[in-house]
Amino acid sequence: MTLKNQELLGRLLQLAQDLYAETAELSETESELQLWYNRGYADGMTRQISDLGYARQVAEVLGSVGETVSEEQQFLPWGKAYRHGFEVGERETIEVLGEKNG
Repeated sequence: MTLKNQELLGRLLQLAQDLYAETAELSETESELQLWYNRGYADGMTRQISDLGYARQVAEVLGSVGETVSEEQQFLPWGKAYRHGFEVGERETIEVLGEKNG
């Protein structure tokens, strides 16, 4: 990993950590759609970072993370906000760190 990628990875993991802290007390309400988007973004980022080969670094900084919204919730307002954030987080992480390996 290049020094530039190490710096970018560190920044992305810090952003994810901040987003998880900000969304720690989520409730299933429409009044928190931005928070659900932010949680989705963080989950999408961490999924993509792991998929790009940095799962160890994700675990070291964030511990065990997984998707927050269940399949049954994906069509509810907060589930849609979460899913949109997840997709944007995945896409933008690839744009920043580079294409998937393999």
